[in-house]
Amino acid sequence: MHAFFLHTLFGFIIDLLMGDPPRLPHPVVLIGRGITRLEKAARSIAASPGGLKTAGVGIAIVVVAVSYSVTALIMWVAWQANYYLYLLLGAWIVSTTVAARGLAEAAGAIRQLLLAGDLSAARRRVGWIVGRDTETMDSEQMVRATVETVAENINDAVVAPLFYACLGGPALAMVYRAVNTLDSMLGYKNEQYLHLGWASARLDDVAGYIPARITGLALLLAAWVSGRDWRRGLSTWRRDAARHPSPNSGIPESVMAGAIHVRLGGRNIYGGVASFRQYMGEPLEELRPDHIARAVDMLYLASVLATLCLSVLVWAVQKLIN
Repeated sequence: MHAFFLHTLFGFIIDLLMGDPPRLPHPVVLIGRGITRLEKAARSIAASPGGLKTAGVGIAIVVVAVSYSVTALIMWVAWQANYYLYLLLGAWIVSTTVAARGLAEAAGAIRQLLLAGDLSAARRRVGWIVGRDTETMDSEQMVRATVETVAENINDAVVAPLFYACLGGPALAMVYRAVNTLDSMLGYKNEQYLHLGWASARLDDVAGYIPARITGLALLLAAWVSGRDWRRGLSTWRRDAARHPSPNSGIPESVMAGAIHVRLGGRNIYGGVASFRQYMGEPLEELRPDHIARAVDMLYLASVLATLCLSVLVWAVQKLIN
């Protein structure tokens, strides 16, 4: 458990300092390629709703099992070779499951394009981080999409993988990243993925349940520390989080909306089809590029606070056990 504490803490620090260097192999890319191949194989042998649902369960089991086994094997080999190699490699693996810096940089780039008035380039950038259509978005809609994505991914891309790293080290952190990747690739509630992605979507809901609530608390603490409206963040969580179609994403999005005085949710377009997501928060301020900067500030502060709290918790449990 002592090693898990170090893996978590230094993995987060590595991500803050380096992000995802493009020249280094990234496990999530390999996981994504594996999911794509398994999806093709599943569709070649299954066509009925029941068959696709069964195949989807199989895909989820295989991806999770392989992700855990390969990572655990790598860590075992490193342990046998050298303790410091074990610590360094574990920290790097954990850093690949975290994307605080990458998320902040992506959001910051969109903000700069909006400030420069380059809406066309901003739409392309927003399209890199959201699944909705961006071709007709105005500036306010792009700000909303970016803030929503930043808020949601404070849990998905930072707190949740670090939570599982604390519990079970790099292998369990990689399992969470595999589950989240499954959901992002297969977990759509549309005709194409309704059955095949059912298991992936449900598994992601379960895996993210506890971390999402930790994220909500971390965001409230970040709002308090930074002088933002933590009380409105808390009341918005209580009132609006359940309106989100995800049992987890509504928590960080609602807290973020309340804390920075904006309203999230509304009309989105997916594949040319419009849909409406229930509102969260109140439009005390009109959405503008500055709100992206506020969301990124909350991302960094909540991530640091959550990491410190999780690390101290693991350290305390280790002391009690010993």
